[in-house]
Amino acid sequence: MARRKADPERFVSLGFTAIEWIEHYLCHGPGDVQGQPLVIDDEMAAFIVKAYRLDPLTGRRRVNRAFLSRPKGRAKSELAGALVCFEALGPCRFDGWDADGEPVGREQVYPFIRCMATEEGQAGNTYDNVTAMLEHLVDSFGPEFPGIDLGRNAQTSSRIFIEGGGEIVPSTASSASKDGGKETFGVFDETHLYVLPETRAMHKTVRRNLVKRKAAEPWSLETSTMYAVGEKSVAEATHQYYEAVKAGRMRDGGLLFDHRQGPHVEDLMDDAQLLPALEYVYGDAASWMDLERIAADMREPDTDPADARRYFLNQPGTASARAFDAGRWAELANSGFIVPAGDAIAVGFDGAKWRDSTVLVGTHLRTGHQWVLGAWEAPVRDDEAEHWEVPDAEVDAALEGAFDRWRVVRVYADPPYWEDRVASWAGRWGEKVVVSWWTHRPRQMAFALRAYRTAMTDGSLSHDGDPLLGRHIANAVKRDARVRDDDGKPMWTIQKDRHDSPRKIDGAMAGCLSWEARRDAIAAGLDRGGESWVWTA
Repeated sequence: MARRKADPERFVSLGFTAIEWIEHYLCHGPGDVQGQPLVIDDEMAAFIVKAYRLDPLTGRRRVNRAFLSRPKGRAKSELAGALVCFEALGPCRFDGWDADGEPVGREQVYPFIRCMATEEGQAGNTYDNVTAMLEHLVDSFGPEFPGIDLGRNAQTSSRIFIEGGGEIVPSTASSASKDGGKETFGVFDETHLYVLPETRAMHKTVRRNLVKRKAAEPWSLETSTMYAVGEKSVAEATHQYYEAVKAGRMRDGGLLFDHRQGPHVEDLMDDAQLLPALEYVYGDAASWMDLERIAADMREPDTDPADARRYFLNQPGTASARAFDAGRWAELANSGFIVPAGDAIAVGFDGAKWRDSTVLVGTHLRTGHQWVLGAWEAPVRDDEAEHWEVPDAEVDAALEGAFDRWRVVRVYADPPYWEDRVASWAGRWGEKVVVSWWTHRPRQMAFALRAYRTAMTDGSLSHDGDPLLGRHIANAVKRDARVRDDDGKPMWTIQKDRHDSPRKIDGAMAGCLSWEARRDAIAAGLDRGGESWVWTA
């Protein structure tokens, strides 16, 4: 193989090889163009070339971690999925120079690639793209890549094995610490959502593992829209690191920070301002994105303007839209406390039947300790969620178990979709114990949420550290209740960050109802052995 005269200033990259390989072997992932040949636009091609830049003297990678920041809908997860496939099967590491003095690549000896997701049971958008792309690759180019094992099919795949050694695995916070140290590539999808201690720890653990295989030259990729300032997300920390390197306060550890942000728009209702800003921030994708539809979504009454700017103009937002402080919630965890059997408790219930979550939360009257009595969450994959329904019998059993073990003095249940069930509970345990508490009443809900947040702030609440409840607390965003308190201050209720968001908040609502039930029970003297209204067998 030819050797090239050393030139420390020359730009060399395996990115051109990566683009050629991806466009030859891979297809688009899930979506309207699934299965069609994947073509990399110029903007994303430039990112790939920079991400695979090599030292012109040694041939080693220049980039140890890359951050790709683009607005919602820019196919960041699809690009990440394509790079996962290339890292697993393609000539992704330097192996010398060709006759023209250009770099030549080789495959990894044992690729171990981790695709991180934020929630248990969720493979994540990146992994979904990987399975779809590799299923196409096996169908179209199987003889070139024998022995790729996706499992039963792409839709249910939970781990991919590569012939001769190598794996692609989806991971969550609880699993990222297992079989660590083998990673050659790690993908962190939507790191603006990594706000909980466990997700931040997952990022730190996997990045620490990436330094253990020097010969494999491991690296990581973060994809994200911009973050809410003050939430202490991984995306925010990466941006701060980049700013520190740029200012000379820290040494560059091989970071590629690729961010595209729309210009400031004074009035989101003004097409003359908004549409050019969207055209700029979506770059090459503006030609096929429906910018008018995006503008309409940004103006929806239930869309917070700060979130609209963050998701679609890719501008850093403020954490003020978040209803609760996820960091403070984490500080209140007390997993070692067990509520004694027979003690008085209150219960909150927020339920769905199909797409969302159903959660039961208990609150100890004496201490204010909260814990999850039961939680049922729809599968993330559309094909699995389509026919999924909350198991009514399991919900009944969980509530009955609470009545059997503790002295349940009050249950506040949000009735929609569960009217008959809630009525049956009231018939069994008494109408003064099981109360239909409608959450669509703005004033009552706003006061209950204010009390719940105050309990977090002043520390009168603790909890068992349940990860689902913590996620739902972190996911909740404020919505103007269009009512004011007695001092004339505006009040708020909670909602998801957008109406079609997979980030659920039902646990936060159940926790609030449970806390409100506790407050009312204490006001009624039920913590002092007053009128009990409690069902007994």
